[in-house]
Amino acid sequence: MCRWAAYLGEPVFLEDIVTAPCHSLIAQSHCALEAKTATNGDGFGVAWYGDRAEPGLYRDVLPAWSDCNLKSLCRQIRSGLFLAHVRASTGGATSRDNCHPFVWGRWSFMHNGQIGGFEAIRRRLEESLSDELYAGLHGATDSELFFFLMLAEGLDRDPHAAASRAVSRVIAASQRAGIEPALKLTAAFADGERLFAVRYSTLGTAPTLYAGAFRNGPGRCLVSEPFDREGQDWQAVPPGSLVTMTHETMSVRAFEPAAAPMAMAG
Repeated sequence: MCRWAAYLGEPVFLEDIVTAPCHSLIAQSHCALEAKTATNGDGFGVAWYGDRAEPGLYRDVLPAWSDCNLKSLCRQIRSGLFLAHVRASTGGATSRDNCHPFVWGRWSFMHNGQIGGFEAIRRRLEESLSDELYAGLHGATDSELFFFLMLAEGLDRDPHAAASRAVSRVIAASQRAGIEPALKLTAAFADGERLFAVRYSTLGTAPTLYAGAFRNGPGRCLVSEPFDREGQDWQAVPPGSLVTMTHETMSVRAFEPAAAPMAMAG
């Protein structure tokens, strides 16, 4: 499984989360404490928002701990909203296109988890996308495809409903293929103004998710595991939850699949 961290608030340097803390995301790339595997060395990526509507994106296949460019960029870039991810592959080659975060327009997305039996249902899920969205797929991961299912289900209009319907799509495709649904989903996604996260699993246990204030002031973080356990008040987000953050508020509400898949939008 992977590790990730997301931030929303007053602009801070990316290094304040990605590289500088004692258990930063880079530290977690080689010594994760709450992951299935301690090493997350199959690439990394950061997506950050600045003066433009669409996010900047930097990804590579090197382990995060060995990329000097990542450390330099994080020391120089300030942002009020960013997503950062270190990858432990559960499927798909180690390539730049398979590294998180994924970006479409103003949206960015990253994921920790997997769609069990993905190859058996991948074609069915891809065929449900519009031609425009299908052409936007660059990698071969279940994570990127799930993001595009959310886009197809109306992410711009209603992020909660779009995520719920995308989960329902995956479950229905698994059932039609005659396999037990096995989805583990702890994902973060942002539109330049708001930050969302969902924690859900069909298997009873979902990858970890924590929320916490950033140094008691400028913003809030959502993380796979805390990057600093001293002086930080981290709250575990329960399974079956969707988190919505704005600059003023944070809410946590129940999350479950839509009752039945709906026809996909283009």
